[in-house]
Amino acid sequence: MKFDDNAKLDNSQIDDQRGNSGRRGGGRSSGGLSGGGIPMGKGKMGIGGILLMLIIFAVMSKVGGGGGSDPLGTGTNSQLAGGDNTKIAETCRTGADANQRQDCRIVGVVNSAQKFWADEFARNGQEYTQADTTFFTGDVSTGCGAATSDVGPFYCPADGKVYIDLGFYAQLQSDFDAEGGPFAEAYVIAHEYGHHIQNLLGTSAQVERSGNQTGPTSGSVRLELQADCFAGVWANNATSGPNPLITEITDEDIRLGLDAAAAVGDDRIQEKMQGQVNPHSWTHGSAESRQRWFLTGFNTGEPSQCDTFNTDEL
Repeated sequence: MKFDDNAKLDNSQIDDQRGNSGRRGGGRSSGGLSGGGIPMGKGKMGIGGILLMLIIFAVMSKVGGGGGSDPLGTGTNSQLAGGDNTKIAETCRTGADANQRQDCRIVGVVNSAQKFWADEFARNGQEYTQADTTFFTGDVSTGCGAATSDVGPFYCPADGKVYIDLGFYAQLQSDFDAEGGPFAEAYVIAHEYGHHIQNLLGTSAQVERSGNQTGPTSGSVRLELQADCFAGVWANNATSGPNPLITEITDEDIRLGLDAAAAVGDDRIQEKMQGQVNPHSWTHGSAESRQRWFLTGFNTGEPSQCDTFNTDEL
């Protein structure tokens, strides 16, 4: 994946809170899992929660415990700590910086994803609401409550923001056996912005109301697979249009993105941590289905092809 060296990065879409660890507000603690799942609705959505799943499985294997934990609260009393964007504004100015630095690369992906979805909404006579991405270290206050790096990247519908500790990308390789690479990182961000689109369209609220949040055909799994498909749609369109920020996405990039999608499949994680697969507790989908829906979006480039809610083929 390559960026246009001369393109300008928009750092206003990033809230850089790295180094602000410990500045949490109120609200219940983060990462509540129910049956190994991740909270929906006003709780976190997305790839976030998978790291915490690994930790909980490890603890359960030692103490013989079981059962879920309290879902993430709405955090109505949290005091969100603003970041200092001075450093990132100085170091992440152009596409050339995005080709050299990881944090600048993520800025570029955020810019690219939001430009695509803003244009897509406009083509359909709708207005896109921007979602900032927060970089944090250790822990962070959100509209969904306090969160830690343990939950991985996530989208919070309550405040309409994406949150990521960039250290997750190293853990994606070390803990999930993904090969990694720039486009694998981009896939993670694009998936979270897929959840933002679902929030804007009201899809996530519909799934929350359904209460069907675990199992291979559950609303939770369908929501996650649609976010994977939306990530593929963005990837298809990222290099097209006038003056694209991203100028090249190769077949190897797509292979590495698919590798990352498979690495965070429910079946892969359960097999790794438990030695057995229990589809009834799935919240994100199998490795194969995550890859397949990303490819559906990538091969078609059409959001309309990402209807995971009206098909039996997940």
